[in-house]
Amino acid sequence: MNLPPEVDAYLLYLAAEKRLAKLSLAAYRHDLTALLEQAGATALQDLTSHQIRSFAARLHGRGLAPKSLSRILSGWRSFYRFANRRLGWQANPCVDIRPPKARRTLPQVLSPEQCSQLLDRQVDNLLELRDAAMFELFYSSGLRLAELTSLNLPSLDMDAMEATVTGKGAKTRIVPVGEKALLALKAWLTMRSNLAAPTEPALFLNRRGQRLSARSVGLRLERWAIKAGLPVHVPPHMLRHSFASHVLQSSGDLRAVQEMLGHASISTTQIYTHLDFQHLAKVYDQAHPRARKK
Repeated sequence: MNLPPEVDAYLLYLAAEKRLAKLSLAAYRHDLTALLEQAGATALQDLTSHQIRSFAARLHGRGLAPKSLSRILSGWRSFYRFANRRLGWQANPCVDIRPPKARRTLPQVLSPEQCSQLLDRQVDNLLELRDAAMFELFYSSGLRLAELTSLNLPSLDMDAMEATVTGKGAKTRIVPVGEKALLALKAWLTMRSNLAAPTEPALFLNRRGQRLSARSVGLRLERWAIKAGLPVHVPPHMLRHSFASHVLQSSGDLRAVQEMLGHASISTTQIYTHLDFQHLAKVYDQAHPRARKK
């Protein structure tokens, strides 16, 4: 679909000024295309709140989950805010539209013992040496998948045991690197030159000496978990969730976990307090003499 100039201008703004990643830009483009399809012959500037509410209801009736609908409405609302500021449009028909409430699901995490089982494997070749460093850093620093794959050699400060990562909205933060991750990284860096293509700055490389893709990380982690004998599927983000849950259980410092994860709002981090409570409740049920079942 050919996009109208106001949508092209918005996507350019997201790319040039907000510096959103390609996947985020593709998601905004997809959601605005859905809005255009719903609007039909009606110009976006002329849409009303009643029409937007009708569009949302129609999408929900087709089986779109509340969480997905919430994301779409957020994208539409953001587009109209841009049009109000930059294009002089007078109204934002999405401002009071709210999606159906979604049942909030807790992220899946590994136990500390399962993390040890996953990461304490012996490596047999160069690619496994890379994987060991990659997964240790993933879990040690609570990175997002895109943050991990975008790391370059200068991102690491081995002496300070820190890494500088670029997160959502091109925001940078410094995260700690644990001792085991540091040892695994040192082992990988001594052998990295055997794979690296000339002038390639990426920290983690594929067989061709180029930056490793997010999809490849997921496939390698799946294979790694199977070889480690874990009885659960381990997607990449589970390592980030496990990091957050384990640090929060040990420290109870929600603000520190928020900073390390790079969450803009502490409400996003608070979901891990529910995981912590589940852990405490289980301990209580097993340990308290008046809670144990006869």
